[in-house]
Amino acid sequence: MSPNQPKTPPRQVRIGDTWYDFDAAAKAMGTERAAVIRDLIDWYIREPGAKLPQRPDRDVVENARLARDREAQ
Repeated sequence: MSPNQPKTPPRQVRIGDTWYDFDAAAKAMGTERAAVIRDLIDWYIREPGAKLPQRPDRDVVENARLARDREAQ
């Protein structure tokens, strides 16, 4: 078996620049975007035992946006 072979095919979603803020927020919480999305989907469709994931402080997103803006200049 090859390394990092996903069990499911990737899905495509258009989000915009907030995708990068989401990445910074997920990393700040010690996880990744895909895991947060899976948790949200499980909660949304009321899977037994599913809970909303913890959210980072707002300053994480604001700092990520500032850093992205500085890089764009």
